Amino acid sequence: MKTQSLVLDSKVEEYALAENILQPLFSASNLSTLDKTLEILIEASRTSNGRSDLASKNILPRVLQLIQSVSCPSGCHRLLLVLKLLRNLCAGEVLNQNSFIEQNGVKIVLTVIMNSVGLGSDSDYGIIRMGLQVLGNVSLAGEEHQHAIWHQLFPDGFVEISRIRKRETCDPLCMVIYTCCEGSHGMLAELCGDQGLLIAVEIVCTASTVGFGEDWLKLLLLKICLEEFHFPLLISKLCPLDASKNCEDIKFSNGGFAPEQAFLLSIVSEILNERIGEITISDDFSLCVFGIFKRAIGVVDFVSRGKSGLPTGSTAIDVLGYSLTILRDICALDGLGGTKEGGSVDVVDLLLSSGLIELLLCLLHELEPPAIIVKAIKQGENQEGMGSYSSKLCPYKGFRRDIVAVIGNCAYRRKHVQDEIRHRNGILLLLQQCVTDEENLFLREWGIWSVKNMLEGNTENQQQVAELELQGSVDVPELAGVGLRVEVDQRTRRAKLVNVS
Repeated sequence: MKTQSLVLDSKVEEYALAENILQPLFSASNLSTLDKTLEILIEASRTSNGRSDLASKNILPRVLQLIQSVSCPSGCHRLLLVLKLLRNLCAGEVLNQNSFIEQNGVKIVLTVIMNSVGLGSDSDYGIIRMGLQVLGNVSLAGEEHQHAIWHQLFPDGFVEISRIRKRETCDPLCMVIYTCCEGSHGMLAELCGDQGLLIAVEIVCTASTVGFGEDWLKLLLLKICLEEFHFPLLISKLCPLDASKNCEDIKFSNGGFAPEQAFLLSIVSEILNERIGEITISDDFSLCVFGIFKRAIGVVDFVSRGKSGLPTGSTAIDVLGYSLTILRDICALDGLGGTKEGGSVDVVDLLLSSGLIELLLCLLHELEPPAIIVKAIKQGENQEGMGSYSSKLCPYKGFRRDIVAVIGNCAYRRKHVQDEIRHRNGILLLLQQCVTDEENLFLREWGIWSVKNMLEGNTENQQQVAELELQGSVDVPELAGVGLRVEVDQRTRRAKLVNVS
């Protein structure tokens, strides 16, 4: 077969390429050098009309042949150009996507990807990223294309790629996996099995180390953790020592948590907050998060005041905070159609029956009061010679607010919660939270929301607030605007708020 030598760069590297590969490319670009030809075709393939035109000229099979003829490391730049052209050709053009499958494109591109795994240069990571983007575009064509990709990569290929700790490869990998599973219950079932969750574990480890730049990771974790209810198993597999499914009983190294677990909780918290009302929350998920929260309470010492909001840089504190914000959003789902699983008992009531309100009121009682209340206490001490008392400190900015928010959400239209707050002497405690606090932005708003929900439709609670009596009140002007006054209980020496409006 007649061949021609091509000058590919300034170093005069020569590749012997078959004329039947090159001629269609040259004809489509009206050029005779490979570099310029690829650049022109890449630009043309950026538009739908350009892709259709190149599909009519049967360019894609030639591009696949060209990929197999260009090698690394000497031809890495050209390989990137060819892959970029292939990626563009497969972006929404059915003829090209079908041709890719017919020409065994998955195996060809996968070979290029796997040849670059482990080499470690920036150009190699670029090749892997571009190859995954090709597969991602092809996977969007439908179930046949998804099966072809999945069959070649699951599980070993996915595992090996997922262990590359690079953001540029993690993002498109998540795209490929998510798109394949979105179109097939069978592939989704495999992803949620033991081999598939190993892939998810490696992806979470990668993203927790290097971050992520696109939403594919969140979409993938939404499907695994919330739509398919595999959060308890996934977070337990991130534990370095024990894969127990009981989140409260997981044995953690040095009594703490793995950073990857804190990262997963942060992403799940973000997903839930963004899609509140759209997601059905399972019992297992809710109880697992509550178990993690209780475990974190035992790990965090509460002796140092947090200097920042979430994330704090402390794994245990981040686990505490993100599990609490997840509980906040779970308890906000009442009335939005998202808290019942197949007609089962409301998951919020399940959490309540597991001691959620009791635990939160206990925590809130043990915390140092808001700064404005501390100011009132100090004034009282100066006036009456009262001593101070020890309290737990908020481990991150917003911890108090988040506790109050969960209580307020639980109390919304739930008389048994309103009654429990009263029975556990929580009414005055919640009134105490209706203040501004620099350490807890929006504490006042959440405090008022909680008090409103605690009183709404509950005559017993309303009567108790109305009958509050002044006991050595201390004047704090900042509270007058909301009709409240700080008082110091002579017996307990704790501050409280009373209604004076």
